[in-house]
Amino acid sequence: MADTDSRTRTIHALVSGRVQGVGFRFHCAQEAQGLGLVGEVRNLPDGDVEVLAQGPADDVARLVAWLYHGPDWASVTGVRLTERRAGSLRARRFDISY
Repeated sequence: MADTDSRTRTIHALVSGRVQGVGFRFHCAQEAQGLGLVGEVRNLPDGDVEVLAQGPADDVARLVAWLYHGPDWASVTGVRLTERRAGSLRARRFDISY
């Protein structure tokens, strides 16, 4: 991952729709890891999936674009995206939280 500078982007996303029980977290983690991002993805009790991701701005943008459709079995109906302070995550890798 790039150093925490103006090229680093940190996002918090809430993904809604049919996103639990369809491999969304697994595939999101694969996408993020392939892009060299750090952070986590987890299911929320309300049926949404929460994603925290940090890395080079272009790679974070690629993950965000992926969130709008997810894996083939998902049906994403919305993504609520919030920018966080660059470098605010202290993660060393991208994990699935249970």
